[in-house]
Amino acid sequence: MGYLLYSLVFSVLVLSTIAYFTRQHWLYLLPIPEPLYTRLPSSFRDDIDAGLSSSAFDLSANIEAGDSRQGLDGAAKRDVQRIMKRRGVDFDEARRIYMQDAFSKNGIGADGLPRDPKFVSFS
Repeated sequence: MGYLLYSLVFSVLVLSTIAYFTRQHWLYLLPIPEPLYTRLPSSFRDDIDAGLSSSAFDLSANIEAGDSRQGLDGAAKRDVQRIMKRRGVDFDEARRIYMQDAFSKNGIGADGLPRDPKFVSFS
């Protein structure tokens, strides 16, 4: 009985050591869930640190002016960060995708005109 227990413990030790040293080859196959809660930035400085700023959408002027607001909209930040993470794009591209999705949900075309058939435009 002792020999069987010793063999089992030794086998588990050897297999776990092999699995540890070869983890870079098989670890990506495991389904690792995303965290349920990620803390959103609560000021413009935190927004910049989270990567929610660029040369086209510069938040540093808000910080220099001493803006006391809480930063960007929480729901929009969450959606833009989700787009950045899932699609692997930068902030400007994620912001563009977010706005196109918002426009299409509200019946606005890619050219900025409403899709309402009753819409009349004089140009």
